[in-house]
Parts: sequence; C-alpha cells; structure tokens
Amino acid sequence: MSSDAEMAAFGEAAPYLRKSEKERIEAQNKPFDAKSSVFVVHPKESFVKGSIQSRESGKVTVQTEGGETLTVKEDQIFSMNPPKYDKIEDMAMMTHLHEPAVLYNLKERYAAWMIYTYSGLFCVTVNPYKWLPVYNPEVVLAYRGKKRSEAPPHIFSISDNAYQFMLTDRENQSILITGESGAGKTVNTKRVIQYFATIAASGEKKKEEPGKMQTTNPFDFHYVSQGEVTVPSIDDQEELMATDSAIDILGFTADEKTAIYKLTGAVMHYGNLKFKQKQREEQAEPDGTEVADKAAYLMGLNSAELLKALCYPRVKVGNEYVTKGQTVEQVNNAVGALAKAVYEKMFLWMVVRINQQLDTKQPRQYFIGVLDIAGFEIFDFNSLEQLCINFTNEKLQQFFNHHMFVLEQEEYKKEGIEWEFIDFGMDLAACIELIEKPMGIFSILEEECMFPKATDTSFKNKLYDQHLGKSSNFQKPKPAKGKAEAHFSLVHYAGTVDYNITGWLEKNKDPLNETVIGLYQKSSVKTLVLLFANYGGEAGKLC
Repeated sequence: MSSDAEMAAFGEAAPYLRKSEKERIEAQNKPFDAKSSVFVVHPKESFVKGSIQSRESGKVTVQTEGGETLTVKEDQIFSMNPPKYDKIEDMAMMTHLHEPAVLYNLKERYAAWMIYTYSGLFCVTVNPYKWLPVYNPEVVLAYRGKKRSEAPPHIFSISDNAYQFMLTDRENQSILITGESGAGKTVNTKRVIQYFATIAASGEKKKEEPGKMQTTNPFDFHYVSQGEVTVPSIDDQEELMATDSAIDILGFTADEKTAIYKLTGAVMHYGNLKFKQKQREEQAEPDGTEVADKAAYLMGLNSAELLKALCYPRVKVGNEYVTKGQTVEQVNNAVGALAKAVYEKMFLWMVVRINQQLDTKQPRQYFIGVLDIAGFEIFDFNSLEQLCINFTNEKLQQFFNHHMFVLEQEEYKKEGIEWEFIDFGMDLAACIELIEKPMGIFSILEEECMFPKATDTSFKNKLYDQHLGKSSNFQKPKPAKGKAEAHFSLVHYAGTVDYNITGWLEKNKDPLNETVIGLYQKSSVKTLVLLFANYGGEAGKLC
C-alpha cells in the first residue's frame, strides 16, 4: 500500500483515491468483536450494522448502531469484516463477501468521494454528480505504466492496463462500460479516451457523442425536459463554450457549426408543436403558428409550407400523387419521426466528420475498442424506446457474463486446473429469446405492423396468448396506485420493467412524411439538404 509520500504524485487527487496512513493505522487499532459484529436485515434501510445480543430457537436478537433491537432469523444476519477492511479498494479481498459488505463498502467509499472500487476483475464506479480532481494531468502521469496492484482503483488504471496488454501481447483490447442510465458511462468513456489521447502519440479513431445540450429552462422544451437535472457544480455556459471550441478544433466550418446549432434547436422546437382537431372533422390543423415559425426559420423552410406538409401530405397512389388528410395523432407521430430522423442523420454525419479529422494515415496493427451505450432504463412510463435500450443492455450483459464467468472457467479446464464449474445464475438467454426469437415480442410487433387493421389491443392479446404463463420473464403488470398504465412486465437482469404498448405499431413503422422530406431537400440550410440528399423513401424502424 502506497505511503502518503508516494501518493503525493497524484497531487490534490490523493485523498479521493486512497486512505491516508493515519486512517489505515486507526482502522488497524480499532476494537472489534468478530463474533458479535454483524449486518442485519432492516425493514427500511436494507441492512444496518449491529451487535448480537442473544440467540434462541433459531432467532437472533441484534442491537443496531441506531439503538433499535431487532429479532431476526439466522439467515438474516451477515458477519462483519474487521475495520482494517473498511473502504477496501478491492472487495474480492474481503474475509466475508456478501451483499451488505459490498453495499457498505461502496457507500463508505462514496461518502469519502472515492468513486472507483475494484471487485475482482471489474472496476465499479459510483457517479459523484460533481467534478472531482481525479482526472488532472498529474493523475494521468501517475498511472502510466503502473500495474493494477501498484495504484489505487481508477478508470485510468483499467485504460493503462489495456494499453500495456495491447503492446506486450500484440492483441486487440476492449473496454466495456455498463450500467443504468445516469450511472456515468459516457463520462468514464470520455476519461478513457482522454487517457489514451494523453499517453499515445497517435491514437485510434475516437468516436464521441456531441455534447449533451442543457438549457437554463429545459421545461420550455418537451424533448429535453423529460430528463431535466440540476447539477450545481456544472456550469452549462462553460460547457457550451467548450463544445463550441471543440467543434472548431475538429474542423467544422462556420456554416456547418451554425447548422448544427440550428438543427438541434429546431428538433427541440418540434417537441413543442401543437395541433388540434377541426370542428366536426378528424382533420388536424395547427394550434398556433409561433413554434412552427421558429422551427421553420431554423431549418431554412417556409413555415406555412411546413405546416401544410404535416397536415396534408402528398402520397403516391398508383402513378399519381394525392393529398391525404391527417388526424392529430398521425401528425404528432410524423413530427416525432421527423425529429428523430434529423437528429440521427446529423449525429451520424458528425461521427463520420470527426473520425475523418482524427484519423491517422499511419498503418494500424491493433486497436482498443471502447463501448458506450445508452444505459438500462426503468421509468414510471416505459415504451418501445426503453424496450430497445434494455434489450441492447441485456445482450451486452449476456456477452459480458459469458466472457467473464463461462469462458474464464473453461480456460481453467483447458489448463488442467481442478475446477468445479460454478453457475453464477447469470444466463440471460430466457429474457433475450423472449424479445428476439421467432414469435417473440419483436417478431409479433413486426407481424402486427403488416396487418392494416391491427391495433394496440390486438398486439397485446397476441403477446398474452404467446407468452403469459409460458415464460416466467413475461408477467402481467401490477402498477402501484397513481402510476402510469402498463400492459406487460419483463423481468430483466437489472429489474422488472412495466411497459406501455400504446403507439408501438406506429412507432415501429415510423414512416417519414415524404412531403416534409421534400422541403428539407430544398432548404436554405445546406447541411440539412446534405443530410437528406440520398433519402429514397426508406422507413426507419426502431428495432
């Protein structure tokens, strides 16, 4: 374990990475009764620390640190580790390794802002929701060339190990970052890339997501207000200036940069477009034009033409084009599909441009892949988008489990090591097959989209007929009072999620209003014209 003098190399990050010598000595000398010190199941706080008072007839009486007296079954108490293991850096080293020991260790490290902790082969990160000085240049240098055991837990250590293994073993490496939405995956992905950019004279292609836009009044925009969060330690203005500077550095022209801002703003305004039903008709009409005027201005379009194209699109019937009326629901679906298409095409265009700019002409032999995806999502209202995201996470977790638990044990057998195969209970195939196999959820959804008279109800009935009572992963939802309506529940590896299927058929078809696309192709914003230059009427699908 590093001395305080050795930790000085990490600068102001040192106390956020490792306990001081004084704290370690105090922990070693702290009184501890191994026989009576336990974690006990608590009705409100999951687990609390306590001391055994008595045992009688299979029951244990425990006095908690908070002064409560609890009488529980033997299997509801868990032995506590000695104080020297408090805030331990690798939880695999614990004498007693169980759920409460892991949770308390992560909690106590988090309270000290030690956000990185090893768990055997893995590095666990807890999102601090504030900037910490653990990514400074001196920290990068302190981790360079160090073995994992020679430095405190950190994403830089994982990165450096991957880099060194690539150089010494001459093999490609992958860094997989998983977790729920908001766990900090994208930030850690950026730190991995930061590390490689610093230590390598020339790196691999670096794919980066455009900066996530925040606004001082996010509730003004429906599309971004659903995930509104206030982080006092983050200066949005400063972040925007950094993003603006990065766009310049990456070689985008002034016109292209302006177009990026304009199209992002237009997509946000699309979320505020309102339509109403004409009296005694099912036909939709604009409910005010102010928002449409702003969106059209940003996209280089005529506002009246945009609204007309949304409410009365021209469709091809045989060899002729006819005008077709739209209901409010149809227009709203069309607006959502267009917003997604514009953002997606712009995002992919930026990825290509950034890769071209960062590409090296030097020959490549090996690479380090860094994967960052949308995290697992469990909201009050979960729709098709959440199912697609959660399915991707399910597949990724299955890949991770297979490589880390199954293939690792098979390697032991190949090496002739005496080993009894352990089933960690992490086979996620049942849930994955329920979603993707023939007659799975996606298959039934595709099938229903082929029938003109199919409805949300007919889709739900087919799901129930095929899966309810036949798969333990497919359940009838039991939403709590006041919660959003749900039509079925899936038991995922990260938890049970209630899904609402309203609008899934239309979302899966996701047809783009070709009349509006025609306007995009004639826009005064050249970047928008470029994005849709090769559009041939293909309908995008979410799954």
